[in-house]
Amino acid sequence: MSGYEGKPINPTQQTPKPSNQKQSPVEHNIKPTKPQDQPRRRPDLSTFFSALDQIDTSGDRAPQNAHSLPLPGDVSAAYRLLANSFDMMRSDASGGGSNPNDTAHDELMNTLIQSLMQEADHPPSELKGCPDDFIANLDRVPKEKLSQDQSCPICAMPFLDDAFPLVVRLPCHKDHLFDLECIEPWLKLNATCPMDRRVLWKKPEPVKVEEDSEEEFDDMYA
Repeated sequence: MSGYEGKPINPTQQTPKPSNQKQSPVEHNIKPTKPQDQPRRRPDLSTFFSALDQIDTSGDRAPQNAHSLPLPGDVSAAYRLLANSFDMMRSDASGGGSNPNDTAHDELMNTLIQSLMQEADHPPSELKGCPDDFIANLDRVPKEKLSQDQSCPICAMPFLDDAFPLVVRLPCHKDHLFDLECIEPWLKLNATCPMDRRVLWKKPEPVKVEEDSEEEFDDMYA
């Protein structure tokens, strides 16, 4: 009798392991998970702060030579860099002007950008901003004191969108709250509140050296 003789089965032969290669969701009729929308990010300001390091003479950054002044071109570049960053924030937050909050944000940002560009076109001999210690000592607002409807006037992002918000209050008004990342570059170039333009800090007047003692010494040996 003829018949098919198969190969003998080796009892020690292992069953092939299933492949670890991931199967396409389409093959298994699985709908791909839609990635969640990420909150809008602020522009990278590292270039601005690098330019600022070259021209900032406030506080502990004062040069040894009191008469040393930054180059006008470097000062102009810093103002222009911040204006460009603020323009990006304005564009990212723009909602077409249908929302009153969007309109108010556009108006504020337009004002700030125009002010920065005017300084860029006619740069001052030295910066008129606040020193580092003034900014470091601004009042911090704890997260539990913030509400869902509060947002930064500059970037327009709700404070609580950030898991660890770093919000500061300017001394001119209790409701003038800002993300530190947004207000710090403005205050380094302008010692005024972006909202009401009140002056927040003034550079101390240089101490005058009294010459009376020297004149008396000269009179004694005249």
